Amino acid sequence: MRRTVFNEDHEAFRETLRAFIEAEVVPVYDEWFAAGQAPRDFYYKLGELGIFGINVPEEFGGAGLDSHKFEAVLYEETSRAGVQFGGSGVHVLLALPYIKMLATDEQKKRYLPKFVTGEEMWAIAMTEPGTGSDLAGMKSTARLSEDGTHYVLNGAKTFITGGVHADKVIVCARTAAPTAEDRRHGISLFAVDTKSEGYSVGRKLDKLGLKTSDTAELAFVDVKVPVEDLLGEENKGFYYLGHNLASERWGIAFGAYAQAKAAVRFAKQYVQERTVFGKPVAHFQNTKFELAACQAEVDAAEAVADRATEALDAGELTPAEAASAKLFCTEVAHRVIDRCLQLHGGYGYMNEYPIARLYADNRVNRIYGGTSEIMKTIIAKDMGL
Repeated sequence: MRRTVFNEDHEAFRETLRAFIEAEVVPVYDEWFAAGQAPRDFYYKLGELGIFGINVPEEFGGAGLDSHKFEAVLYEETSRAGVQFGGSGVHVLLALPYIKMLATDEQKKRYLPKFVTGEEMWAIAMTEPGTGSDLAGMKSTARLSEDGTHYVLNGAKTFITGGVHADKVIVCARTAAPTAEDRRHGISLFAVDTKSEGYSVGRKLDKLGLKTSDTAELAFVDVKVPVEDLLGEENKGFYYLGHNLASERWGIAFGAYAQAKAAVRFAKQYVQERTVFGKPVAHFQNTKFELAACQAEVDAAEAVADRATEALDAGELTPAEAASAKLFCTEVAHRVIDRCLQLHGGYGYMNEYPIARLYADNRVNRIYGGTSEIMKTIIAKDMGL
């Protein structure tokens, strides 16, 4: 079936991006993997390439587009090459929508020009030790000072992707206690400067996968946050978080589909080159059947991912549809990548092979952005169950 989601502009971007990855990322990726993060100066290169400014208004140095299709191309090309762009995905996919939706004109003038160039990298801090998916249970607090000039932030966050290199972090904290009727009430969002006194980065977490993205614990001890850095209205943060979950889950869904597609590519190449019992592994019927089944699943995931992309760009992707896309694509990727690793035999377990890294990278897709169980709950509720 002919694919219609991308046009000539997207394909031109794909060619540029593929050349960039081959020249700037592939030769040094093993070093990033060993170090557990991409180097900070790499993000300046992404800024120069225009990656960070695609969806930023022109007045702030961006391209002024309003589409996620270029991000989709990025997912496909990084997966195809078996690489990641460090923690930069959070910068664009998660942080930018909050800035565009909530920041005042004055805030946008301060934030966005440096966002586009990579001079200031952004992360978002929601999860806390002991809360997980229960964001309403967060304990971090931000109390307004007596003179009303700043908030005093205290608390801790964990699993913060991009947390090591971040210059600005959107921190979710309680500005009021929850009510008996609504325990989600009282959460606010702040753009916190990581150079602030009392702000500290704890452990850089040693993850199973996504080794080149810096993921950290953060701590806040009496951090002063100017009132000018409150994003949106006080106490409405939980509702803002819910508003952007659809785009976040789309990103996870599309990224998972792209990983599954890449896994088939890696496995096909390997079985054509690897010889067993005097024959290429690709000549055995089991190999053909396994890859054929994987390709059929990837085709289905591609259709779901593309449909979700079109709906997101049209502003029509509902929370239940985003949950459905995430659930389906991440479960497909889990099955496909596992089967493709099996076709590699013992070599599939070696980190020098991209399929091994892909296997580890993929596992978190069914956890973050809401677990598969949470996705099923959302879908069932939408079904009236």
